[in-house]
Amino acid sequence: MDQRDRRQLMIARRVREDEGQTVVLYGAVIAGLLFLAFAFFAVAQAGTVRNGGQTAADAAALAAAQDDRDELFDGFLDDLDNGDDWQDWLDGLGSLTGDGCGEAEYYADRNRADVLACDAVTEDGDDGYTVEIRTRFDTGHSIVPGASNKKAQASATAVIKPRCDFDDEAELIEITCDGEDFTIDPDDIDLDLKPSDLFSVVLVG
Repeated sequence: MDQRDRRQLMIARRVREDEGQTVVLYGAVIAGLLFLAFAFFAVAQAGTVRNGGQTAADAAALAAAQDDRDELFDGFLDDLDNGDDWQDWLDGLGSLTGDGCGEAEYYADRNRADVLACDAVTEDGDDGYTVEIRTRFDTGHSIVPGASNKKAQASATAVIKPRCDFDDEAELIEITCDGEDFTIDPDDIDLDLKPSDLFSVVLVG
């Protein structure tokens, strides 16, 4: 084998070595990209589960407070012809016998979650509920260590805010709700009132 042949053989070997290194490098890059893709998916899936859990908690807390709001509204209407008792209902101080936490469980179930705790609370003078839930859905299998089958826990607080003021010296019942005036004759009630006209239910915290 002359010198020229040896040179060509060396070149061929070097080309094969370079090609082999390129294949290994390419495989490593592809593997890295795939891992990053799965990692990003795991993060996105965790965010979806977390957001779904917070949505379920918000809906449950709002449902519990809205159940009490509806009872306050009914109590107000029932006591319009019973002296000044209607004023307590309008101030959100009526005696409630409803099942706000039952409503919280119903709406949590609709959002594929379970209620872990439901407590009546008072925030800045406004009554409501704090509800804690855990999702039934999870992140599923993940190649990221510790990220598989993770459920979300979340909590939310909703309160009832009275929207109306009243003139307790007027002959008829006169209330002002967020700038809108209503005059109510207890002997002739013909108003298209809704619970949301008298009370707002809001998330706090």
